[in-house]
Amino acid sequence: MIHQDNTAWHTLAMEEVFKKMGSSQEGLDAAEAKQRLKEYGPNSFQTQNSETAIRIFFRQLRNPLIYVLMCSAFFALALGKYTDSLVILSVVFLNTLIGFIQEYRANRIIRALAAMVPHKSIVIRQGEQKHLLSSQIVPGDVVFLQAGDYVPADLRLFFVKNLQCDESSLTGESLPVAKNLDSQLIQTSIAERKCMAFNGTYVCTGTGLGVVVATGFQTEFGKIPQLIESIPLLETPLSLTLNRIAKWITVGVLIVSVLLCLVGYLRGSSIFDSILAAVALAVAAIPEGLPAIITIASAVGVRRMARRQAIIRQLPAVEALGSTTVICTDKTGTLTHNEMTVQCLWTPAGFSFLTGVGFSLEGHLILDEGSSSVIQAQAEELIKISILCSDASLEYTDQGCIPVGDPTEIALVIAGRKLHLKDQVLRSEWSREDEIPFEAESRMMATLYVSKEQKRYVFIKGAPEKILTLCDLPTTEQVEKHINNIAQEGMRVLAIAKKEVSSSVTNLNDHVMHEGFSLLGLVGMMDPPRKEAYQAIRACHEAGITVKMVTGDHPLTARSIGQDLGLLDATQSVIQGSDLNNLPTSKWQDIVLKYHVFARVSPEHKLQLVTALQQLDHVVAMTGDGVNDAPALKRADIGIAMGIKGTAVAKEAADMVLADDNFASIEAAVEEGRHVYDNLIKSLAFTLPTSLGQALVIFFAVLFFPLQENSLLRPMLPVQILWINLVVAVALALPLAFEIQEPDIMKRLPKKKTTPILNGFVLFRTFCVSLFMALGVIGLFLWEYHQGMEKGMGESIVIARSQTIAVTAMMLIQIFYLFHCRSFKNSLFAMNPFSNPAILLGVASVVLAQLAFIYLPFMNRLFYSASLDVQGWFVSALVALSIFILLACEKVIGRFFFKNV
Repeated sequence: MIHQDNTAWHTLAMEEVFKKMGSSQEGLDAAEAKQRLKEYGPNSFQTQNSETAIRIFFRQLRNPLIYVLMCSAFFALALGKYTDSLVILSVVFLNTLIGFIQEYRANRIIRALAAMVPHKSIVIRQGEQKHLLSSQIVPGDVVFLQAGDYVPADLRLFFVKNLQCDESSLTGESLPVAKNLDSQLIQTSIAERKCMAFNGTYVCTGTGLGVVVATGFQTEFGKIPQLIESIPLLETPLSLTLNRIAKWITVGVLIVSVLLCLVGYLRGSSIFDSILAAVALAVAAIPEGLPAIITIASAVGVRRMARRQAIIRQLPAVEALGSTTVICTDKTGTLTHNEMTVQCLWTPAGFSFLTGVGFSLEGHLILDEGSSSVIQAQAEELIKISILCSDASLEYTDQGCIPVGDPTEIALVIAGRKLHLKDQVLRSEWSREDEIPFEAESRMMATLYVSKEQKRYVFIKGAPEKILTLCDLPTTEQVEKHINNIAQEGMRVLAIAKKEVSSSVTNLNDHVMHEGFSLLGLVGMMDPPRKEAYQAIRACHEAGITVKMVTGDHPLTARSIGQDLGLLDATQSVIQGSDLNNLPTSKWQDIVLKYHVFARVSPEHKLQLVTALQQLDHVVAMTGDGVNDAPALKRADIGIAMGIKGTAVAKEAADMVLADDNFASIEAAVEEGRHVYDNLIKSLAFTLPTSLGQALVIFFAVLFFPLQENSLLRPMLPVQILWINLVVAVALALPLAFEIQEPDIMKRLPKKKTTPILNGFVLFRTFCVSLFMALGVIGLFLWEYHQGMEKGMGESIVIARSQTIAVTAMMLIQIFYLFHCRSFKNSLFAMNPFSNPAILLGVASVVLAQLAFIYLPFMNRLFYSASLDVQGWFVSALVALSIFILLACEKVIGRFFFKNV
């Protein structure tokens, strides 16, 4: 019997591993494999985040405002107001449906965790190779690995030949890891366990054999989703504010409704009428359309962000982006091109430089001072030999020129094209007789070639410190100085050398490789920064956002890129992951404030980095692409996964996916987030006064209006209030989601977490506008009511006309107020009236709807409205216009007392 436990397999000798696993190099027999499959289950897993459509749908109901709406619908139904109840429930369903569609689409696009486990693998059973489904692999199986394979389970290797694995998805290490068979110490990190091959990683080169020691959720890869589930979800400032608003409204409505019901009853009204008045106040005070407005406004922002390469998975992330104070970004592929580029050449004649970026073939040689013809000839010879001592190539397909091979060697081939040296032509002119592939232990590659003249040469390339030991040089001091200077620029340095050998040499044995090489020169290459990253970082700094580079690369490379992009100055230093190991929790906050560039960082460090920044009340955006990055992505306020190089697990844990892996898209998303945030606050500032104003109308009516045969005189009926809240207010508030950006949107500091969304200015405006609305509507209702009664019109007709005028006045007041909400600072007359066509469309649709409300017979029956004459329209417009003037004064007063808004 074996156990998938926490055994440190990398510390054991192979004999002990086979003994514990009950296996051998011949593999398991069919009967034993069948029994273990039954015991341990299939070698597969699904993320616990993967949810059914029903769960996603019902999760949209977990919103305090939705709870309040459902309670309102229940009370309306209990009182026999079926129309009111049906309308409220329709709004709940619409809001839920919109949120469901957005989240379900995003999850469907990127739910692909299982795709990282290969469908089939080569397994040795009873000494024979079999192609089996990876789900059928069990502990104790022997798996054969070759270039191009994904590792199907955690393996302890017992045979390797030039085996290198890309473990970036698991450990974040950007370079392939050379594997060996040596047992290691128990404290060795996963990234350094050279005798192990891990589930979900990729075989770059070579072959290998290993025994399965863990499958499914017991693998290092499979443990990540369980860690993700243990991290709590963070709420955004807006969602927290809306929750508080919902609680205030709920408590306030309950208290005031009970008081109003009691006051109405004590004044002589019937208990039924008093309860109906309390329900009317509850319906008036609850902004029924607000959840739909927030959801749709966020969805509009999501579409805008998608056009700028940012795919939003969770709607709240849109608002959180606008509050971001720190962006922790990866380097490779995000700030840089993720395409190695030869930039500097040194030969004994001097320096030369190559222009161009990435895998583009455009570029040319720039010569340093000195003998230009000699430098150029030596530079061409240097690149020619480096191409021959490599295996990369450029292949032409229907999609164009595609580079194939190791990124470092691709950079050499591209450099050759810039010097008009084609790899296919060179290799056709030379015959390769033997080679020694690059290995981590030797740190070099060697090839044996025969020229057209039948001369034999050995070409080598690799780490300078290794190549120099094989070269005949009087002194290496000057060369080492050049190596250090190039490395200080953040470049990776390769040394190239050659020697001619006798015709009897047919293979690269130790005698041939011993010494006697001539150094041709040095090649400096790097992954250069994206041009757009410079402007994006400057824009972030101007917006008060701190940018931190968090990378697994070498500190010298990180420093060079950081200084080039403006993340560091000459006095600031880079901190390494080794300095962060075992760092006390109390010290982390000091570290994250002091340093802006983190090198050789592990995914575990990323999680601690995010946590420390959040403890300092920062809103943190964190990028990541590997499986181990997922916990940090989920912990961050905004987890940003890479769309191109990111793993499925990282995308599942993230709030946003970058379609182009470009930092400039993050800056664009923050800008759009601020845009959406501004427009949401404008929508909130527009919607809340409407609800409060209507509640004040009902409140004053119950307290002060005369009774009519034991019935309260109501300026508005519940169904009419619903008309205003759900049709008029929503149709007018939604166009604010399309409002253009404020000019200073990326020039102002981000709002702190502790800054209330409903600040003094918004509360001041809400109170003023609500009071203006209530007084205007009440005054107009009473005026029309007394005018009609004096003319001897029937009381039911008078009440219907008065209520219709009140609703119409409320609608016109909202239209005028809408134009004031387009900007908190700028005057209405300073704004282009046509810059947001949606405003004009919204106003036109509301006016048409109100005409139907007033003049269509079936609407009269449904909403108890009545037709208005010209005088009714005129007085309603006059009241609205007077409030329009008061609002203009309020904006001036608000700007004077609330200058920082």
